[in-house]
Amino acid sequence: MTYEPGSSQCRVLIDCKAQIETMLLSLSRIDNSRHIREQLMDVHNQLEGLHELHRRQPEGTVVAG
Repeated sequence: MTYEPGSSQCRVLIDCKAQIETMLLSLSRIDNSRHIREQLMDVHNQLEGLHELHRRQPEGTVVAG
């Protein structure tokens, strides 16, 4: 299923989350990578939170950060 981003910021956040998901899949094949995967999941969750803020903002509204 394709997702149409609402703004260029959303596109960047979607791309970053996808890259982290790819890293997580690759790292799952490496022994002793659990701690790194957990950190990447934390970053992914932070990006998801930021993405949610951008989705809620009306077009043209600036999100401080």
